[in-house]
Amino acid sequence: MQSYDNTSANGQALDYLPVHVPQPKRTARFAKARAAVRDWWNRAWDVDGVLYEMWDDVLSAPDDGLRHMAPWLRAVLMVAGVSFVVLMAQAAGEVVLQALHQILTAVPKVQVGVDTSNGVAAVVDQPVRTYIAQHSAGLPVAASTVYTLWLLTGITGLVLGYLTRNNGVRGMWAGHGAATVFMVWTATPATSRPVAAGLAVLAWTLLSAFAMRGLTLRRRVIGRPAKVTVRPEIHVPVPVPAAPAEQHPHSSCPFRD
Repeated sequence: MQSYDNTSANGQALDYLPVHVPQPKRTARFAKARAAVRDWWNRAWDVDGVLYEMWDDVLSAPDDGLRHMAPWLRAVLMVAGVSFVVLMAQAAGEVVLQALHQILTAVPKVQVGVDTSNGVAAVVDQPVRTYIAQHSAGLPVAASTVYTLWLLTGITGLVLGYLTRNNGVRGMWAGHGAATVFMVWTATPATSRPVAAGLAVLAWTLLSAFAMRGLTLRRRVIGRPAKVTVRPEIHVPVPVPAAPAEQHPHSSCPFRD
């Protein structure tokens, strides 16, 4: 009888014949787990199953509206909406910061600490330039960028304070003025320091008339007006009938004298 194994007649193994390796059978544990998963899947899609009810909530959501839809579906939509807003805000913030960085780096180099201005404005401008040049040596940005930010902050506080009358913008304008007066006082020589600081305060006060217009120290009383109810009613007095005069019991007698 002919043998079909991979050995020759001499007992030597032949490499060109394939070796048959028996495959392991599926264990009962794996089959039981698979059957349990299949059973759960079938029961979940029954009429009263979890997946069936969730799918029914999804189908009925357009008719129910956001207020009456399933709570879990409303929570999912809210989380998705908040996540979308956060991602959009993050992307918009990155774009704004990148554009601001390009604007600041594209500003021409300003000679800080040098007499580049003249007139009355130089009394405030030159000390500010000098102070920024002396105290921005270790910063990762150039001194000209810091000077440009100082100008943008002042212009923004002045314009938005005039247009919006917002207390936050007015606070920014007040902080900008205080920082400017401090820089003028510090960088101006001691002999002319009081005059320079006084001119800076006067200039800031003059511009504050526009940035803080409408600001009052009076306490604003906000209350609801009293409700007055007017009822048009006409009262007509009804006359009371007079009582008849008391008659004598014999007044109607025909034989009266």
